[in-house]
Amino acid sequence: MSWFAVNFVSAFLLPPFNLLLLGIAGLTLLKKHPRLGKSLIFTSFALFYLLSTPFVANTLLGSLETYPAITKLDPKASAIVILGAGTNFNAPEYGGDTVDHLSLQRLRYGASLQRRSGLPILVSGGNPTGETPEGILMKSTLENDFRVPVRWVEDRSHNTYENAHFSHKILHSSDVNTIYLVTHAWHMPRAVASFENAGFHVIPAPTVFTTHAPISLFYFMPSAAALHKSYYATHEAIGLAWYRLKN
Repeated sequence: MSWFAVNFVSAFLLPPFNLLLLGIAGLTLLKKHPRLGKSLIFTSFALFYLLSTPFVANTLLGSLETYPAITKLDPKASAIVILGAGTNFNAPEYGGDTVDHLSLQRLRYGASLQRRSGLPILVSGGNPTGETPEGILMKSTLENDFRVPVRWVEDRSHNTYENAHFSHKILHSSDVNTIYLVTHAWHMPRAVASFENAGFHVIPAPTVFTTHAPISLFYFMPSAAALHKSYYATHEAIGLAWYRLKN
């Protein structure tokens, strides 16, 4: 399935569009099936509220963070693989495309891990829209902004599965089988599954863990930021389910 088709279908399954569709379905059923219609409308509003609260959003993301942070280096590792997350297109302050904030978070931790370990880095990320591949932008950011060298660039992938398999083709020729894998803590379960399936021995190196503020009234007040976190959590849950179904 193409990148466009996958993302088009995903839009119908992820908040807030899935909640909007649920509410519309309820409205269309109000006349003929008022009880069902009202139930769907109520459910859409209830889910929208719950997914928009920091308490629910952080709980959902936190449930995906099953790999702990690295506390000591593993001598078996031969390389560091950093996964791309997205692009800021035509950023005027940089004079063109650059990495987005999610990729930058991963690159920051990858740079820190490289300084601690001295291991070579592979950056992984393509661009299905035909613009500059993420891998190229990641390499530029690491070398120009963090002063960290990049040995390999994988720039053909459109998803996590392709990140893994295209990266394996590159690193296998250099006899690299054991890697530190750098991505967000909530993305790590799906990333590990993909990279192990590709043939790697993976040492998870997660970053940007979900943190919980002290419980207060604001923890139950809806916000766009919390809904965004719920979007990522739902995306990962669907991705993991699809991966298990496919394998």
